[in-house]
Amino acid sequence: MIMLTDKSCTRVLYVDLSRKTYWVKERPDLFEKYLGGTGVAVKLLREEMKPSADPLGPGNVVVFAVGAFTAAYPTASKTVAMFKSPLTGNLGESHAGGRSAVAIKMAGFGAIVIKGESDIPVYLSIHDGKVFFRDASALWGVRSTYTVGRVLRERESWPGLRAIMRIGRAGERLIKYAGVVTETYRHFGRLGLGAVWGSKKLKALVVGGRRAIPVADPRKYREVYDKIYDKVVKSDSMKKYHDLGTPVNIIPLNKIGALPTRNLTSARFEGAENISGEAIAETMLARRVACSHCPVACIHIAAIREEYPHEKYFYTTKYVSYDYEPLYSLGTMLGISDKEGVLRLIEEVEVEGLDAMSTGVALAWATEAFQRGIITEKETIVKPSWGDWRTYIQMVKYIVEQPNEFYRKLGEGTEEAAKTYGGVEFAMTFGKNEMPGYHAGPATHLGYVIGARHSHLDNAGYSYDQKLIGKEYPPPEKVIDDLMKEEAWRQILSSLVVCFFARKVYTPELVAEGLEALGIKIDVEGLKKLGWEIYAEKYRLKLDMGFDLEKDLKLPKRIFETPSPHGKISEEFMQKALDHFRKRIKELIGK
Repeated sequence: MIMLTDKSCTRVLYVDLSRKTYWVKERPDLFEKYLGGTGVAVKLLREEMKPSADPLGPGNVVVFAVGAFTAAYPTASKTVAMFKSPLTGNLGESHAGGRSAVAIKMAGFGAIVIKGESDIPVYLSIHDGKVFFRDASALWGVRSTYTVGRVLRERESWPGLRAIMRIGRAGERLIKYAGVVTETYRHFGRLGLGAVWGSKKLKALVVGGRRAIPVADPRKYREVYDKIYDKVVKSDSMKKYHDLGTPVNIIPLNKIGALPTRNLTSARFEGAENISGEAIAETMLARRVACSHCPVACIHIAAIREEYPHEKYFYTTKYVSYDYEPLYSLGTMLGISDKEGVLRLIEEVEVEGLDAMSTGVALAWATEAFQRGIITEKETIVKPSWGDWRTYIQMVKYIVEQPNEFYRKLGEGTEEAAKTYGGVEFAMTFGKNEMPGYHAGPATHLGYVIGARHSHLDNAGYSYDQKLIGKEYPPPEKVIDDLMKEEAWRQILSSLVVCFFARKVYTPELVAEGLEALGIKIDVEGLKKLGWEIYAEKYRLKLDMGFDLEKDLKLPKRIFETPSPHGKISEEFMQKALDHFRKRIKELIGK
């Protein structure tokens, strides 16, 4: 039986933007069963939103949820956002680090549900158990998400730990892969949460507070905490994230031929070393930043020195966060090997409030379509070419400003643009979500397409493939079974909510031990069973929203053309795997 010591973390804050009202409900029924995070979010979304809701209409609902481990254990620093995605028309789930998770818990809530649609631009200020609806008209249309953050830090200077989430112009203009920026350098990036906020006239959310977190057994808690902390700081895999961050992956992936390059026409990039984590750290690294309650500090910030236009010897310094995914999507995927150029492009995406992966993949498709003559300068206005980062910066602005029909369509996503103009066969999307940065083998792409949110983080197929290099590859049925098992366990980690970088630290046994110290009684088998239950709930909701197991499990043609570390991927293998998945998922959800 689960008994939560911290009763306040069972509180759900409901906010109605249409009526400018809010209320709080005690929901121990949800938190005592589902632990928080993903498990609670999917149940709240099911309760509050009709599956047929228009993603950009007032019927869409946004749920933020944190977990039992939030503010209790190291690296449990993520917040889960769940909503209906305007990009895919299906289940949207995005995770962000920074301070948001601990701030929500300090405010005294386990989840926040945002409903309705404001008639004017607003931002929410949540502290001291109250919600304040502030007029955001003066912030609406401000170009830079950085500027909005600075203004809100000055306006909302109340004490306690505080998080600031906000959208940029991309969200205001309903670009379907607009994100929500939190603490400047972290994001709810994928699947268009920023556009959902824009449709609701919600510019920002400031949340936080001050309180203590009770534990059931202080001595046991200290023992478990020390064990987790020790594993985190001494782990080789975690050390590499501190030293170089996720860009440490660029050179190894390039060496094995798994680094998507120029719209995946290749899986090796001749300029990889120039934009690697090592190259940027040696010349441009300014500092490292950590999420709340995390000793790793994997967030790496580069400094760009920029001369004032008419003032010789006068400079300003810009700070840009860089991770593997932006360096892939806005670097290798576009053939950019100039490290300052790719950082400037990343900064433009940050300023506008776009998702880096979707933006880069959309630009890669547009570049190839332009080269093939499918589209012309009439559509693109400029002449995109691989490596030309200055032109790509202008194209990012056009995506947001939407000067013509082509950019309006590109703002709806790569797949929608390809359906309109042609080039579907080289549109790198999975379930309408633009691909992540790995071409490591069959499990990689199966993982993207079968994952509940079409993410590399759903089931780590990319890691599965890398471990099998040089070994006999399993049959398709086993690959699917293994990926589903991993996805089921990740529902527990994302309900707690633990950063997936620490997934090897948080074994089922250690999770059960950590929960017990907090007064939560559930054994390893119970945790695994709960993971499968949450997985099933997500897929039931996904299917109710319109996902079709026959029509929507499609793979881009390009993945069969470009060799992976396992050679060319077999279409027959992939079809057998998808057939097995359809069978397994129907068994799981009881259909």
